[in-house]
Amino acid sequence: MYFPHTDSDREAMLAEIGLEKLEDLFKDVPAEHRFPKLDLPAALTEMEVLAELQDIAWSNDTTRELVCFLGAGAYDHYVPAVVDAILRRGEFYTAYTPYQPEISQGTLQAIFEYQSLIAGLTGMDVSNASHYDGATSVAEAVNMAFHNFRGKRSKVVLSPGLHPQYRATVRTYTRGSDVIIFGDDPHLDLTAGPESLLPFIDQSTCLVMVQYPDFFGRIYDYTALAEAVHRAGALLGVSVNPLALALLKPPGEFGADIVTGEGQPLGIPLSFGGPYLGIFATRNQYVRRMAGRLAGETVDNRGQRGYVLTLTAREQHIRREKATSNICTNQGLMALAATVYMSLLGKHGMRQVAELNYHKAHYAAEKISAIAGFRLWSPEPFFNEFVIECPLPAADLNEHLLENNILGGYPLGTDYLGMEKFSLLAVTEMNSKDDIDFLAETLTEVANG
Repeated sequence: MYFPHTDSDREAMLAEIGLEKLEDLFKDVPAEHRFPKLDLPAALTEMEVLAELQDIAWSNDTTRELVCFLGAGAYDHYVPAVVDAILRRGEFYTAYTPYQPEISQGTLQAIFEYQSLIAGLTGMDVSNASHYDGATSVAEAVNMAFHNFRGKRSKVVLSPGLHPQYRATVRTYTRGSDVIIFGDDPHLDLTAGPESLLPFIDQSTCLVMVQYPDFFGRIYDYTALAEAVHRAGALLGVSVNPLALALLKPPGEFGADIVTGEGQPLGIPLSFGGPYLGIFATRNQYVRRMAGRLAGETVDNRGQRGYVLTLTAREQHIRREKATSNICTNQGLMALAATVYMSLLGKHGMRQVAELNYHKAHYAAEKISAIAGFRLWSPEPFFNEFVIECPLPAADLNEHLLENNILGGYPLGTDYLGMEKFSLLAVTEMNSKDDIDFLAETLTEVANG
């Protein structure tokens, strides 16, 4: 371990606070607990530590070694080299929350650009920057809707097509609160469309939360649902795959009040599960209920363009007693990655990537559903994910695929009763036609074996 302070440095610091020795800092800790004997392995040199960590890392398989068809919320997309090149610049890589806007203009501009891009992509008025991931964004949507009605409406309707981890996070956030969750029942008919949520909506509903495309990859038009939600006086929340919005109608155009999402498809690598990016956008009338950072563009007293933290009388500043959330950090680095990615590809480039995902997924679904024993689960249109019913449990099937260096789909039996033989497969621009054909050939061998 490297210690930057010399003995004289430590002596000077102790003298400044009126102490004689380092041990005096711990005098309030009972003596028997001050320096416990720890059962630690023998010390290693830096070279030995690096070798051991490399051995551990090499035991992991990545999408560089495996053909990946696993999605379920985190996807193997191509990340242009310029994204990482900009992220690694020192002024961005080490930046945290910009508490002093006058010296954080670059960071604030990056946040402002991110917000503008997300607002345009989702069709909403305003975006924050940002939340931790797609799950916490949904949970914050629930918090916001509940507090928007000042607790007078306590019912939240969650679509069974919403990511199961998102639903679990909502349950964690709302535990012990007055929020009552409906629709989150494992026995509901998963093949039913948005109309199945209508019986749950009434005058006590504050939010109806759906996913677009949903967890199973299906694409629904939520216009009729939005109208029903608004007739009841409630809000409609939509959790999105942001890449799909380059191809699909944005939620703002069919009546969404809150749009959340997982920003990982926008230039953020898989990274063994994070850090990721929680997208959150809404309409102007709800902006003061929204958690997280907001950057605004203004003009200084010399007429020059500048950036500021706006509406900062929020949970992380002077109105803590009125807080609706405890989100007080800023996923600035991940928001910057998404900003660079979207700016680099532009509207046409993102649409091209989205179309590749769409067409390759449909090619894969056609190939696999033609194999004896395999069946496409739903006839609904889908984006880059689809569900296949298999002749054996999906978890067992994945073991066979892994023997052929294929990372298979998500076994839905993990979260849904009675779906042990169903696999959620994802196809992205990273999967070539040869990859898809190889998957189909391997599945054929398994079915015949």
